[in-house]
Amino acid sequence: MHSHIFEDYETNDKSCLIPLLQDIQNIYGYLPESSLSEVAQFVDMPLSRVYGVATFYNQFRLLPLGENIIRVCRGTACHVKSSANILSAIENALKIKAGETTRDKKFTLEIVNCIGACSIAPVITINCEYFGRLTVKEIPSILKKYTKASKAKEAVQPEVNLA
Repeated sequence: MHSHIFEDYETNDKSCLIPLLQDIQNIYGYLPESSLSEVAQFVDMPLSRVYGVATFYNQFRLLPLGENIIRVCRGTACHVKSSANILSAIENALKIKAGETTRDKKFTLEIVNCIGACSIAPVITINCEYFGRLTVKEIPSILKKYTKASKAKEAVQPEVNLA
């Protein structure tokens, strides 16, 4: 782990637990198990207690996110406009449930209470792009767009030979 993270904090200071976890998540995008162990030692707290804090707060993630984050709104307007069907179509297409990431790490699917775009319900976001007034029929073509974009990025990446 990046040992410089600890430089701004006092050893054995339990009050720095949450800020430390936030710093680690800002670097990795999630909280790796090895980092949780190091934090537990640094703040002199049992790993189970650190894990308990990390799982209590919704802001913390214990698993890495996919390349594309899909957020399905389940707020009142979207619910009335059948966002449950949209969610189900995405789950079926990606073969994951809400809260999960695809095996290839291309997509993470999340449910949110309100995206704030009620006038175009039902709505989802993928990364920062909004898709409103959605129908189940549109889901495959939307996902395909992001699958193609991922493949294009891979094609541009230089091959690394570690041998």
